[in-house]
This record gives sequence, C-alpha cells and structure tokens, in this order.
Amino acid sequence: MRRNLAQSLFQYGQVETTLIKAKEVRPFVERLITLAKRNTLPCRQRILALLGDRAAISKDEQEKYDAMSDAQRHKVLQARSGRRHRSGKVPASYNKKKIPFVAHSVVDKLVKEIGPKFANRPGGYTRIIRLSTRRIGDASDLALLQLVGDEERPSGVKKTISPRRQKALDRVHFVEGKGQRRRPKSRSGKASAAPSKVAADSSTESQAAAADSAGDQADQRQKPEA
Repeated sequence: MRRNLAQSLFQYGQVETTLIKAKEVRPFVERLITLAKRNTLPCRQRILALLGDRAAISKDEQEKYDAMSDAQRHKVLQARSGRRHRSGKVPASYNKKKIPFVAHSVVDKLVKEIGPKFANRPGGYTRIIRLSTRRIGDASDLALLQLVGDEERPSGVKKTISPRRQKALDRVHFVEGKGQRRRPKSRSGKASAAPSKVAADSSTESQAAAADSAGDQADQRQKPEA
C-alpha cells in the first residue's frame, strides 16, 4: 500500500487518501526524494529496492491511451527487451501515427524530473492538506498529499499584499529612486498637500505680513503732529 501511494504521488503529483495514511507515507516519500537528488547508481538501486517500478502515463496522454486498442496499449506500457527504465522516447520501430507516445518509468521520472526540482531544497518536499469531507463507510478523515510546487493555482487570482508590507515597499522604492513615495492620507480620506507647497504658502504669508507691518510704520511717520 505504501509503495502504491508513493508511486501514484510521483506519477500524478498529488494523491487523495486518509489522513493517517498520508502521515505514514510522507516520511517514506521524503526519503526517496532525498535519494533521487544524489542521482547515483547505488541510490537508484536503493530506490528500486524500496519503491519498485511501474509504467506511468501523464494526465495529458491519458485520454489518447484510453482510445487505443489492447495491442497498442501493450506496446505503450511494456518496455523493450534490455531496457530497465523507460525514458519516454518512442522507439524507431513504432508507428508514430498510431503510437505517438510511450509510458515513462516512475523511477526514471523520480530521478530525472522530481529530484533536480528539489536540488536546492533541504527538505519538506511534500505537504498534507486536510479535507473537510470524510470517507464513506468509516467516516475517516481525508487528506490531500501533494508535492510542493505541483499544486494548480486558479487562474485570474492575484497575490494580495498587506498594507503594512506595501508601505514598506513604497519606502524602499522611494529611497532607491524607482518611484514616488505615496502621500499619507488624512482622517477625511484626502491626500495631504505636498511639503514643498505647504512651505511655499507659509513663506508667502510671512512675507505679506512683514510688508503690511512695514507699510503701517511708514504711514505713522508721515502723519503731522497735532
């Protein structure tokens, strides 16, 4: 059971099972991916001893595979004599119009695709997402076991940024000269006036007040004494 769940996870990128099984399979999968990252002959032999091997078909090719005859399916799944791992290349003897693809090996996919993808990651290659539904029969908790990075993100959804982080990014861009700093909003919701404009208005008012006071003093001097 543990081997079948791990093989299905490497083939499809995610598998739905009970929460207890997902927690049990996760350390086994993490160990296999760590061995696949080294990509040596002893590591391949160890993976074969722990996991085994089987033919794997991608989701895009599943519909074409279902429409084939039994003889064509046999050629797609069975490896050629003398080849232990299928690399997904169609042999030259096959009719590529009838058989445009062949199955991959789970071990070959693990070593060549999944292992290099996590080359710079020290661990944590999988995640467990607990589902709200329960299994019919014994009402066991269901969970989704996924490889990190293989989850499908819905289209049209943009990543949101908190106001505090956006404010910090604006300050960094302003210091680096990449953009203008946003003006803080007042309590009424309107942006406050620019500092240069406020300083200019205050200087103009002070000059006008000084001119008025000087004019009043000159008028008082010109008046004749009674």
